[in-house]
Amino acid sequence: MAKQDLTPTDHARLTDFLCFSIYSANLAYSRVYRPVLDALGLTYPQYITIISLWEEDQQTVKSLSEKLFLEPSTMTPMLKRLEAMGYLSRTRDIEDERNVRISLTTAGRSLREKAFDFGEVTRKATGLTAEEFPVLQKAIANLRDNLMKASKAEP
Repeated sequence: MAKQDLTPTDHARLTDFLCFSIYSANLAYSRVYRPVLDALGLTYPQYITIISLWEEDQQTVKSLSEKLFLEPSTMTPMLKRLEAMGYLSRTRDIEDERNVRISLTTAGRSLREKAFDFGEVTRKATGLTAEEFPVLQKAIANLRDNLMKASKAEP
């Protein structure tokens, strides 16, 4: 078939779209994570919030929302639920009362022990070697960062 004979639908296969590959991979990853999250009693956004606080405790709601790519208005109800579960506390910043600081409780820190082995379980589910995994992870993070920049660029 000559190039001029092609119709737009000749090139519009769903499997050819990178966005669909990423979307469907995310769905598949969620299926692998479901037992992990169920065992911890957390949703994925709650889980990554706890992980972020393991890395750096006493973050502000704003800094957490930026790291997790979530709106502060989304964070507040989730943080209230995590606080009700006993995993964190929310306090006004002493230096600037407009900021709310999030701190892990003892129970929140102890989740780390329960979740420790899950990283390897999920890595194995990818079928990637220990060497391939960080390479792909870095490439995906780079893709995300480029897309974020492009979405903020003026036309």
